[in-house]
Amino acid sequence: MEKGQKTAILIPCYNESKTIEKVIKDHQAVMPHADIYVYDNNSSDGTDEIARKAGAIVCYEYRQGKGNVVRSMFRDIDADCYIMTDGDDTYPAEFALELEKQIYQKRADMAIGDRLSSTYFTENKRPFHNIGNVLVRKLINVLFKAEVKDIMTGARGFTREFVKSFPVTSKGFEIETEMTIFALDNNFKIVEVPIDYRDRPEGSVSKLNTYSDGYKVLMTIGTLFRDTKPYLFFSMLSLVLLIISGIFFTPILINYFETGLVDKYPTLIVISALWIIAIISFFSGVILQVLKKQHRHNFERHLNLLNEIWRKEV
Repeated sequence: MEKGQKTAILIPCYNESKTIEKVIKDHQAVMPHADIYVYDNNSSDGTDEIARKAGAIVCYEYRQGKGNVVRSMFRDIDADCYIMTDGDDTYPAEFALELEKQIYQKRADMAIGDRLSSTYFTENKRPFHNIGNVLVRKLINVLFKAEVKDIMTGARGFTREFVKSFPVTSKGFEIETEMTIFALDNNFKIVEVPIDYRDRPEGSVSKLNTYSDGYKVLMTIGTLFRDTKPYLFFSMLSLVLLIISGIFFTPILINYFETGLVDKYPTLIVISALWIIAIISFFSGVILQVLKKQHRHNFERHLNLLNEIWRKEV
C-alpha cells in the first residue's frame, strides 16, 4: 500500500444489531488505516445507531435488497481498494488484510474470500445452503470454463477499476454471482484466498431464503449466460429443438418409406415450425455474438479512458 492510497471497508447491513459492533471493532483493530462504511438497508433494530457509535460512517439505502445496497456503495464511495464483508460476523476481520494485499500488489482485480475450501461445510448448519453453493459453483465453472471455488462468498476485495466499471443489475443476494460472471466474462484478474468461516452467533438470523433466493441465483446465471455467450446459448437451443423435431419426424419418415404416404400432417407442420425456429435461433446467436464482441471492444476502450482520467487526477 502506497502513501495516499485509500481503503474502504463496505458493510451492507439489514438488522445486524447483534453483531455489527463487533464486526466494526474487529476491522478497526486490524485495519486502522481504512474507512468503514455501513450501509443500512431499512433495519428496524437500531443497527445504524450501533454502527455509528462504533465509529463507522453510516449511509442508507432504502431500496430493499443487497444488490441495491452494493449499487449505491459502488457509486458513492471513491477509494483505491474496496473490501466488502458481511455484518453478521461470519468472516474474521484478519482475512481482510490478505484481500487488501492482493489488490494493492496488483495480483487481482477481484480477490475472493474462499470459504468452501476452509471451514464452511463444518460451520454452516443449513444443508440446503451447502448444496446450493456447490451446485452454483459447478454450473458457473462448466458454463464459463472457470475454476472458481467459491462463487457466492460475501468477502471480496476490488480495485477501483472493477468497482467503477461494474454495472450492477441484481437487486438481491444474486449480486455475488453477477460479480463473478462479470469478472470472468471481462477477463478481470481473480485471486481466491482461503478464509475461515464461522456460523452466525445465536440470535443472529440469516436473511437469505434458500428457495426463493436460490431460484433468483439460477435465473441470474441463465440470463447472464445468454447475454455473455449468445452464440453458445442459442446454438444449444437450436440443437435441442432439432433433436426434439427429429424424434417426432423419424416415425413419419419411416412410414413414408414403407407406404409412400405422409401420415400425421399436423405433427409435420409443428416439426417444420420447430426447424424454422431452430434456424432463426442459430443465426440470432451469430448476430448477437458479433454485437457482443463489439460491446467488449467498447468496454475495453471505456476502461482505458477511465485509467487515463485517473492518472491525470493523480
